[in-house]
Amino acid sequence: MKVAITGMGIISSIGNNVEENFLALKNAQAGISTLSLFDSKHRDRIQVGEIKTDNARFEAQLKLAPTDNFSRTALLGLTAAKEAVRHAGIERMGDARTGLISATSVGGMDKTEQFYYEYLEHKENRKFIEGHHGGDATQKIAKELGITDFVTTISTACSSSANAIMLGARMIKTGQLDRVIVGGADCLSKFTINGFNTLMILSDEACQPFDENRKGLNLGEAAAFLVLESEALVKRNNKKVLAYVAGYGNANDAFHQTASSENGEGATLAMQKALQVAGLNPTAIDYINAHGTATPNNDLSESRAILNVFTDTVPPLSSTKGYTGHTLAAAAAIEAVFSILSLQHQLIFPNLNFKTAIAATGIVPVTTVEEKEMQHILSNSFGFGGNCSTLIFSKS
Repeated sequence: MKVAITGMGIISSIGNNVEENFLALKNAQAGISTLSLFDSKHRDRIQVGEIKTDNARFEAQLKLAPTDNFSRTALLGLTAAKEAVRHAGIERMGDARTGLISATSVGGMDKTEQFYYEYLEHKENRKFIEGHHGGDATQKIAKELGITDFVTTISTACSSSANAIMLGARMIKTGQLDRVIVGGADCLSKFTINGFNTLMILSDEACQPFDENRKGLNLGEAAAFLVLESEALVKRNNKKVLAYVAGYGNANDAFHQTASSENGEGATLAMQKALQVAGLNPTAIDYINAHGTATPNNDLSESRAILNVFTDTVPPLSSTKGYTGHTLAAAAAIEAVFSILSLQHQLIFPNLNFKTAIAATGIVPVTTVEEKEMQHILSNSFGFGGNCSTLIFSKS
């Protein structure tokens, strides 16, 4: 059974919707800048992929009540999810068994940081602390969209939304649901900036994925969602299919809390599993949207994993994190949208800021927008705790 993608929505530092993101990708326009939305002792030192819209404007656009306690993660997530539902032409959620699987790592952290010290003194601020947990944004999105059949949250670090897409596809294939809105959202927060800074993997310049002289990642904020539907539902409603979720795989390095294994064992297994599910040989992959965070550990480990799987010829590959920064739990959903846009327009979007290949592997990513006939795209997402996930998207 094929799992069809019938809608998608996205908001990131390069655009507020699918069309704006596509134009930025096509024109190689990055969204990396200095931090401006909140104070941080690192704000003048690091570069981030920041969405230049404040919470008040999102609340007005989404027509939320003043009494609501939406975190920025929830605001971004609802914005992208609503676009995906509109794009899929869904008028009534109750016409099919519909679920929501959303991913996050930051959750309501931004509001907790803002109101934590006032929690006991000011009762009106307690509602924001209550929205701290990862499932809060998911519940709010589900309520706004009218989804009640199945609602859950996944948090497996930077592979979170890949696993959300994977779970949604599996639930459709096993007949548990007819339609699933899948994806993820994460906002920038002091917690993540300070945490990644402590690991000494933040760059003070625009990140350089797969470059020998890479200095580290740029954190970003974003949200993206896909609408997955069964073949039967697509046929019943005569729906247009954007692409298909053809394959997926998940594995674990079991190596280190924050580092990938030196030879990319988990990443290798994830790619091999995804190919097996899709029924494809490595030679069928036309392009790889790599995880490519621009950290010394990740890019070397992923490069070696790619060489483990693609033993004859490595397909064209690039990391798109030079555009948006690393958006944590949202990253795989963001790059799923980018992969679908690549299939629709038969374009490979470039690996920005690349100059010199990693000496140990010699892999050279695509550095300019390239036209290429593509049928199958493989997208990698690897997270802390050794969580490695791979998705394969196929042309409709």
